[in-house]
Amino acid sequence: MSAPLPVGVLASGAGTNLAALLETVHEREARVVAVASDKTEAPALRRAASRGVPARVFARADYEDRRARDVAIADWLAERGVELVVLAGYMQLLSPEFLARFPEAVINVHPSLLPAFPGIGAIAQAVDYGVRVFGVTVHFVDEGVDTGAVILQAAIELPDATDPEAVHEALRPLEHRLLPEAVRLFARGALRRDPANPRRVLIEPG
Repeated sequence: MSAPLPVGVLASGAGTNLAALLETVHEREARVVAVASDKTEAPALRRAASRGVPARVFARADYEDRRARDVAIADWLAERGVELVVLAGYMQLLSPEFLARFPEAVINVHPSLLPAFPGIGAIAQAVDYGVRVFGVTVHFVDEGVDTGAVILQAAIELPDATDPEAVHEALRPLEHRLLPEAVRLFARGALRRDPANPRRVLIEPG
């Protein structure tokens, strides 16, 4: 059996997706070896500490600019041997320099069926638009805003939705299922780009 994949997680908030990773793939297909946040009080940091996972804050104010902060994060993750970076509610855009350090190895979970409703406030955008089907996407991260190739998606029907927070609560089980599954697929080398269409991610049967 191969060694667990070393994973670094970036999180800005409560860390429920981090918790899902720790409860499912951690010390199995993958090992979360580092958790970084841009927020000093992010509950995700406490979740990491409770499981003995090294955690560190990289506050924007402590660095000259976003690029310098991202270089520091990338250096720290690389020192810990990270091979896959997972954005689990990380609310900052990553610089091209960061992405170049982990080519084809940064994934994000987003609470919409991309390419619909990218960016901040995706669920509120969808509610305001009046959609009846909501969903979650796990995708590779590129230099755009939620424009990377889709890995996994799932949807639920909520025809009477008016409250974005209630929708998010309904979507959380999808996030907590899809994100660990994407990490499992990456860990066993099952994800590859379609030679005929680099925007398509093919999943090798396992």
